[in-house]
Parts: sequence; C-alpha cells; structure tokens
Amino acid sequence: MYSEKVMEHFRNPHNVGEIKDADGIGEVGNPVCGDIMKIYIRVKDNKIIDCKFKTFGCGAAIATSSMITEMVKGKEIGEALKISNKAVAEALGGLPPIKMHCSNLAADGLSKAIEDYKQKARDKKEKQ
Repeated sequence: MYSEKVMEHFRNPHNVGEIKDADGIGEVGNPVCGDIMKIYIRVKDNKIIDCKFKTFGCGAAIATSSMITEMVKGKEIGEALKISNKAVAEALGGLPPIKMHCSNLAADGLSKAIEDYKQKARDKKEKQ
C-alpha cells in the first residue's frame, strides 16, 4: 500500500516540532479524515532556512509533512510556493489514491505559512 519512502518518513519523521517565533505558520485540516497539520517556517534573505511541523493524523499525513519540510529548506519563497501536491506525493514514491488528500494538506499548509510570513512582513513594513 505505502512506498518504502512513505514508511521511512512515517517511522522516522524529519523536522518534527515547532519553531519559536516562527516567521510564518500555516495550519490546515481535513474535516473528512480529521488530519490536522501545522507548518512553521524561518526565513532569511527570502530563503526558507528552517521548517518544522506538527501533525495529528495518519501515516501518510505524517510522511507528507516530513517530506515537505525536507523539500522546502534552502528554497526561495517563490520556489517554495511552486511545490505542488503532486510533487510531494512523487517525492514519496507515490501515495494510494485514497491518501492523496494528505499531500494536499502538506502543500496547503506550506502555502499558508508563506502567506502568514508575507502578511507579517507587510505589517512590519507599514509600521516603519
């Protein structure tokens, strides 16, 4: 059912936790399956230098959370926004069709974290 890569990230998830005073936080959930994902990013010079996650959900949700944190580190904001749901699933060697919504959560959570980062940057600029 799951690829070796999915099982590897499920058993030993990378970058679990939260970033204190994160530059951006994105939280998403799927009411159908009950998965909840929170993505934290640290940005410096328009690059994501750190990314962590907290996920309450199934093995696929944990694996996609772990994978997206690996995929996004070192990328510029514009590049990170281009990471698609399909790209997350492909990086994991595929997901069963019934679990594809989990990869959607990971990319959506990252997009929300980037939106939050951009909003905070705008707010900071307006205060100056």
